[in-house]
Amino acid sequence: MGGKVYSRNLERESDLGDGWKFGVRHENMNSGGGESVQMQPQAIFGFSLLQGLRGNPMEDFHVAEFRNIDGEEIGLFGIIDSHGGPCVGKYVQQHLFDNILNEGGVRLDPAGATRDGYLLTDRNILEGSHAGGCSAVTAMLVDHGSRLIVANVGDARAVLAKNGIAVQLSVDHDPGSPTERASVERRGGMVTQIPGDHWRVDGLVSVARAFGDKSLKEHMTARPDLADLVVDLSCEFLILGSNGLWTVFTNQEVVDIVHKTKDPMNAAQELVCEARNRYSEDDISCAVIQFKEL
Repeated sequence: MGGKVYSRNLERESDLGDGWKFGVRHENMNSGGGESVQMQPQAIFGFSLLQGLRGNPMEDFHVAEFRNIDGEEIGLFGIIDSHGGPCVGKYVQQHLFDNILNEGGVRLDPAGATRDGYLLTDRNILEGSHAGGCSAVTAMLVDHGSRLIVANVGDARAVLAKNGIAVQLSVDHDPGSPTERASVERRGGMVTQIPGDHWRVDGLVSVARAFGDKSLKEHMTARPDLADLVVDLSCEFLILGSNGLWTVFTNQEVVDIVHKTKDPMNAAQELVCEARNRYSEDDISCAVIQFKEL
């Protein structure tokens, strides 16, 4: 599927002056925002990413843009959380949405195209020399902004605010959950836990689904869970976040913070800063997409 790529993004380094924001100094924050042109309801987004404290290279990535595909504006958003190095996450950032949009049935069946695009991206990663793996959560706005497709693998999460109430749209693929554990064991893998640690696949990875992880792929899948819903007047905003955010917040806490902050980019910045204040040492990233009736 062809189409000119365009955006009205305001992507830039966050305007934090000397680096102080919300009482904490964060020189390694990257933030930006933008808005749709044709959608009804209008979509206004902000994102913010903050590097972790463990001395590793940044392993979180994002996608936040609007594309004009054959005359229709489509919103593409994603938060990608790598493990074992940034290689797989960077690849997913660069190729996942292209693979979804190139699926022939994306107009008639955007959820099916999303599923197929996830699996194709994973196959391409496994055929290459990419080390490590990643979780991802994505959101795609289609049908002039009236339809939302959310997908995820791993522990990156999507939460929708409906009339002030947090509704989780994604599924945390925790190896310790009965469903995910059964899937891993059915494939011949093991799920183990050292006291005080996460449940892990074969004692290594703390998610049961992921892109990449070539050495574990026999026991894991990159098949996403999907949510397909209508964006109606009860839908206020969508939050996508990496594990560094959700380990220190409940879903409702995040919704309540965004409610108090009208601008999506400021809300995203406040979330990552407050997560660091709550001692999340991981990379922290999030995107806030606000639905605004014109």
